[in-house]
Parts: sequence; structure tokens; C-alpha cells
Amino acid sequence: MTITVPTTTTTIGSADPTRNHVRAAGIFYLVTFAASIPALILIQPVLNDTAYITGAGQDTRVLWGCFLDFVNALAGIGSAVALFPVLKRRKESLALGFVTSRMLEAAVIMIGVVCLLAVVTLRQDVAGTAGTNPATLTTIGQALVAVRDWTFLFGPGFMPAFSALLLGSLLYRFRLVPRFIPAMGLIGAPLLLTVNILTVLGHNSQISAVSAAGTVLVATWELSIGIYMTVKGFKNTAA
Repeated sequence: MTITVPTTTTTIGSADPTRNHVRAAGIFYLVTFAASIPALILIQPVLNDTAYITGAGQDTRVLWGCFLDFVNALAGIGSAVALFPVLKRRKESLALGFVTSRMLEAAVIMIGVVCLLAVVTLRQDVAGTAGTNPATLTTIGQALVAVRDWTFLFGPGFMPAFSALLLGSLLYRFRLVPRFIPAMGLIGAPLLLTVNILTVLGHNSQISAVSAAGTVLVATWELSIGIYMTVKGFKNTAA
């Protein structure tokens, strides 16, 4: 009589093969906060001084702000790419839409960054040279800053709302995180879209209490999901 002893093979780390993807996405979300807030503070001189391009300037400060916005854009893409292998197993179309929205947001942010870098370059290389018209340079600088202001509305303004609707729907439907977290994004996204549309139509300002209300709710959702994914990952990750 032959007795066969059953063997059990255990693969370390196989319980949750998606954990590293989710943690990476959470870290990228937190990086967007760590980069975007200081960036907005650092670039204030070029945004608020209409004669920056012909003045003394604070180029080093502005350049650091542009670099942080560049990091912010890359981290936004990273968060979506890291999550895509996990999310596509639930609903690939929504997962792809989420990646696309983050990539578009990053692209628009980079347009704004390039505009501000152009202002710095013109101030350093052209302003003060013989035959240069200061009034013309000032107009060019204001035009470049105006483009950057519009990119701020359509990039970090509109696109996080679409991202919140896409990612929030997936997380809420499949219970990958506690439902109150995506609920913040799903409630805040329509509000943010509404105030931004009003801004485009001239009925609201980017700097207003109404805009702040829409922005804060979506920002809270993004910060919450970043912390949760970094610390705990997703629930119900089995395909």
C-alpha cells in the first residue's frame, strides 16, 4: 500500500500580487501634492508682476516652481499607469479613460510650464538689449502668463474632475476602498466641473469661494485615496 502525502506549494507574496502597483500609485498621488502646492507658491512672482519680463525678476524661484510642476505632471501619469493593470481587470474602458485623463492633465500642465520658462528666457536673453521695446516685451510676457492661466483651468481644474468620476466609479462599484472615499470624488467632481464651466463663460473667477469649494472636495478625495493606497492598498483585489 502506497500512501501519497499531499504537498502544498506556497509562493511568498502571491496573496496580493497587485499590492506594489497600488502602493506605487498612492505614492505618486502624494507626490503630486508635495510638488504642486510649493510650485504654485514659487511661481507667484511671474504670475502677479505684469512687468516681470522687464524687471529684476526672481528667476531661480520661478525655475524651481516650473521644475516642481514638471514633477507634478509626471507623478500624475505615474499614478494612472501604476493603477492600470489593477483597474483593467474590473472595467478596462474606465481604466483606460482614467489613464487618458491623467495624461491629458499632465500635457496641459506642461504647456503652462513651457510658457513660464519662455518668460524667464526672454527676461534673461532679450530684455535690456539694444533695440528692444520694453512695452512689446511686457505684452508678450503677459500673453504667455495668460496662456498659463488658462492651462491651470483646463489642466488641474477640469481634468481632476474627470479623473475623479472615472476612478471614483471603479473604486466605489467594486468596493476596492471604503466607499466614503470615492464618494467625496463623485460628489466633488460635478461641483468642480460646474464652477469651471462658469469660469470659462465669465460668470466666475478661478480665485473665488465657489471655486475653492469645488477644488477642496476633489483635492481631499485625491489626498485620501493617495494615503489609503499607500498604507493599506485595495480590498477585494481578486480578479
